[in-house]
Amino acid sequence: MNDEASKVAKSEEGDDVHGEGNYTASRRFNKRSIEFEQSHDVDKLARSAAPKSPADAQSMAEAEEEARRHSHGEDQRDTSQPGED
Repeated sequence: MNDEASKVAKSEEGDDVHGEGNYTASRRFNKRSIEFEQSHDVDKLARSAAPKSPADAQSMAEAEEEARRHSHGEDQRDTSQPGED
């Protein structure tokens, strides 16, 4: 069995597939995300995470910039800014 066929066979057995994605982890993440959204007031949580002062906002912006320096690039589909709806 070649390498690609081995990956497909493993995915059909329920093992995680890496290279094209981890299907089990993806399904688990999606399910838990939906459960969280349905059982929590997400808008309230987002408002409570907002900066409380200009200094807090500056600190958050600096942390975000630092994280971007370590990222592999922006997701071009997400053009929203925090607080925009």
